[in-house]
Amino acid sequence: MSVSLDIKLKRANKVYHEGETVAGVVMLSCKEAMQHHGISLTMEGIVNLQLSSKSVGVFEAFYNSVKPIQLISSNIEVAKAGKVPGGKTEIPFEFPLLTKGNKVLYETYHGVFVNIQYSLRCDLKRSLLAKDLSRTCEFIVHSQPQKSKVVPTPVNFTITPDTLQNTREKSSLPKFLIRGHLDATNCVISQPLTGEVVVENSEVPIKSIELQLVRVETCGCAEGYARDATEIQNIQIAEGDVCHGLSIPIYMVFPRLFTCPTLETTNFKVEFEINIVIVLHDDHLITENFPLKLCRV
Repeated sequence: MSVSLDIKLKRANKVYHEGETVAGVVMLSCKEAMQHHGISLTMEGIVNLQLSSKSVGVFEAFYNSVKPIQLISSNIEVAKAGKVPGGKTEIPFEFPLLTKGNKVLYETYHGVFVNIQYSLRCDLKRSLLAKDLSRTCEFIVHSQPQKSKVVPTPVNFTITPDTLQNTREKSSLPKFLIRGHLDATNCVISQPLTGEVVVENSEVPIKSIELQLVRVETCGCAEGYARDATEIQNIQIAEGDVCHGLSIPIYMVFPRLFTCPTLETTNFKVEFEINIVIVLHDDHLITENFPLKLCRV
């Protein structure tokens, strides 16, 4: 006998804030009446920390601090043991999104070494001969808006061979002058990052200008920290040898789930940076890095 089990939330975007009620229905579909031993619903919020391969073995103490951090865990009984009629059955449920004790509900975030996820799991228990059914549904938590006003802090930059830091032989570099600005490095996560870049002059033709958004994830404890930077997205804003003196707009939307407000806790940190990357024709890379502070208003 085929039985299907599903969880449907009332909100189409599945976004909730702390203190709100997660509401929806458990949907059961079976051809004929079915006996069951109870239907339960579990809400979980977990931070999963992972070490990069370069850190494993370096810090033995990490293995204790990298245990999953439970933010929320509660269970309700949706239906007592009994019989479900044939056809489609919808059982409504409501779950308050509240933490236990002084824990904070961090915003949903899908990273490489830090993962913050919230889910609902529905379990339907059946007799020994029939297999139990289980279904999981992820929902998204947004952190509470920041109370203080975000003041944009524009940043001007000038890139020349003299401003580059990680180069040994500056004298052998071709001459170039690139100016620009970012409208803000204190960014509202729901608004795009904007600014402009201008190539004033360059001895060598330019191949490409790119914007690279980077997440910097730190996991650890008092004994030591593992800090890893990984790329989230790369957007090309200019291709080929661009006109000199022309303003090229910088515009980047922060991707959902892969970014969250800048987060700093005792066991982990999630920070963000933007790189402006100029690729010269001989594939030389010129990179200017800017730390970003993301927040939600």
